[in-house]
Amino acid sequence: MHSPLYDVSEVRRVLEAALLTTQEPLSVTDLRKLFADQLSAETVRKVLDELRIEWEGRGVELTQVASGWRFQSRLEYQAYIDRLSPQRAPRYSRAVLETLAIIAYRQPATRGDIEDIRGVAVSSGVLKALEARGWIEAVGHREVPGRPALYATTKSFLDDLALRSLEDLPALDDLGTLVDANAGGEGSLPLPDLTVIEGGLRDEGSPPGEP
Repeated sequence: MHSPLYDVSEVRRVLEAALLTTQEPLSVTDLRKLFADQLSAETVRKVLDELRIEWEGRGVELTQVASGWRFQSRLEYQAYIDRLSPQRAPRYSRAVLETLAIIAYRQPATRGDIEDIRGVAVSSGVLKALEARGWIEAVGHREVPGRPALYATTKSFLDDLALRSLEDLPALDDLGTLVDANAGGEGSLPLPDLTVIEGGLRDEGSPPGEP
């Protein structure tokens, strides 16, 4: 039920203005602050769903990602928009994408876990590149000799791929294409056959969703 303190049309316009003028996703908690917390979370979500439907079929869509809600261009129009930016988006090496895939589907994972699956050593530069991009972070240490760092993906990783939670991760074979498409790279960089990752998922269960 909409709050009697605010006209629903005004709520819709305020939410639309806020989401169209901010660069980062806004959570329901953030959006409630626009109304001095006088609107319930349920009401805000209801109006957001109405807005999302209202914007369907346009070049811009309202979508929910891990960190909240945002307006973004539809993927099929991104190639046109990219022409306005003279700089090229970074391209990721096979080693970086393999490491990202292992962490995403087997997290939390140590450097040793990644090396066991890839069959080759993982350079510190690969992990630093993913950390610098904001896609992975150390979330703890495994209690074994040496206490190696445990790596997991971040909300920024999900936001950049326009995903709400880890449960929305695509099939493993599609991850390279999805990363390139959302990061602005040219073409796709397919991942190798990492069936051991999928095997691990079957043994350990599906990846948990982000809070």
